[in-house]
Amino acid sequence: MRWIVEGLASGAWVTRERMRLVALAVLAASVVGLGFLVATSDGLNDLKGRPLGTDFANVYAAGTFVLEGEPERPFDGRSQHAREREIFGAGTPFYGWHYPPFFLFVAGALASMPYLLALAVWQGVTLALYLWAMWGIVAACRSPYLPLAGGGMGVRGMGLWLLLALAYPAVFVNLGHGHNGFLTAALMGGGLVLIDRRPWIAGGLFGLLAYKPQFGLMIPLVLVLTGRWRTVAAAAATVLVLAGAATLAFGVDVWSAFLEGTRFTRMVVLEAGETGWHKIQSVFALVRMWGGPVPLAYAVQAAVTVVVAGALAWLWRSPADAALKAAALPLAAVLGTPYSLDYDLMVLAPAIAFLGVHGLTRGFGPCERTALAFAWFVPLIARSAAQATLVPLGVLAMLALFGLIVRRAVVEAGGWHWRTAARALR
Repeated sequence: MRWIVEGLASGAWVTRERMRLVALAVLAASVVGLGFLVATSDGLNDLKGRPLGTDFANVYAAGTFVLEGEPERPFDGRSQHAREREIFGAGTPFYGWHYPPFFLFVAGALASMPYLLALAVWQGVTLALYLWAMWGIVAACRSPYLPLAGGGMGVRGMGLWLLLALAYPAVFVNLGHGHNGFLTAALMGGGLVLIDRRPWIAGGLFGLLAYKPQFGLMIPLVLVLTGRWRTVAAAAATVLVLAGAATLAFGVDVWSAFLEGTRFTRMVVLEAGETGWHKIQSVFALVRMWGGPVPLAYAVQAAVTVVVAGALAWLWRSPADAALKAAALPLAAVLGTPYSLDYDLMVLAPAIAFLGVHGLTRGFGPCERTALAFAWFVPLIARSAAQATLVPLGVLAMLALFGLIVRRAVVEAGGWHWRTAARALR
C-alpha cells in the first residue's frame, strides 16, 4: 500500500511510453466505436433509432426553422420536438435548443446542407480549431509572450501532445453527441494563449463564448481584476455585436422566446434532472443525485463557486506563472456553473495542456502527474461511473486538479498571506 501511495504521489508511473500507448489504444477504440455507429446506421439514425450525432439534431432542427423565417420556434419545446421527429422519425427523443439567439446563425448555415454533411462539417471544423488551440498552448513554451520557462518543444514532443489532444476521451464523447465541446475548448484555449500577446483578439474569442453563457462567470472576473481592459472591451463589443445582429436578423421577440426557453432548461433539464443526473458533471448535480433538495443543491453550488472564484482571483493577482493561471481558468469556469455535461469536459483539455507544459518546464509537484492522468482519462468513464455509483468522477477530477494548481501557485508565490488574498479580491 505504501508503494502505491508513493507511486501516485510521485507520478513516476506516468511515462512517455505509457502515455503514447494508452493514447493510441483509446484513439483506436474511439475510431472503432464511431465506425460501428456509422456502419450500423440506417442513414440518419443509429442502431437504437437515435439521430447520428444525437444532440446535433437540435442544432439542425433549429436551423430549419431559421431558414423558414421562424427563429422563435426552436425555443418552444413542442415545436422543436415535432420538427426533430419530422426529420428523424416518430421515435426520436427530444433534443432541446438551449442556446442564445445569435447561435441561430450557425444553426441556419448548417441546416442549409444535408444532415450528414452538416454534421461532418460542424465536427470537422471545430475539431480542427480545437487542435489549433492545443498546438498553440504547447508551442507557447517557446514564446516570449507566455513565460513558461524552459526550452523548446521538439517535433517528437509536439507529436505526442497532438496525439494526447486527439485521443483525449472527451473527443470521442463530443463526436458521439455531435456537440460543441471542440468550439468551447478552442475559444477558451485560444483566448488564454493570446491574452497578453493579442488582447483584442483574445477578447473577441472570449466574447464568442457567450454562446455558452453558463461558462461566462469566471472570465470577466479575472479580466477585470487584472486590469485587462482592452480584452474586456473586445469581449463586450463582440457580445454586443452578436446580440445586435441577432436582433436585426430575427427580431426583438426572439429574445423573449429565449428567456422562456431558459426557464424550461432551468426547471426541467437542470433542477428536475430530466436529462439524467449522471450526465451532468457539477456540484449541483452531485447533491441532487444523492437526493438533496433543489435549494440545498443551489446553496452548495454557490458555496463552491464563491470559494473557486476567490481562489482564482487570488491566483490571477499573484506572481504565479502564467501557465498556472491559464490552467485554472477553464477548470473554474466549469466548476462555477451548475449546468455542465460530460461533453463539456472538453474544456479541461486546455487546463491539462497548460499544467502539463508547466510541469515539464519547471518540474511536477506531488500528485500532479497522477491528477493530470486522471483528468485526461476521466471523461471516458464519468457518465457510466456516476450512473453506477452516484459518484461524479469528473467533478472530483476538476476539484483535485484545481486544488493542486492553487497549491502550486501558493508555493511559487512564497506562501499564502491573508492580507494579499484580501487585496486580490478588492
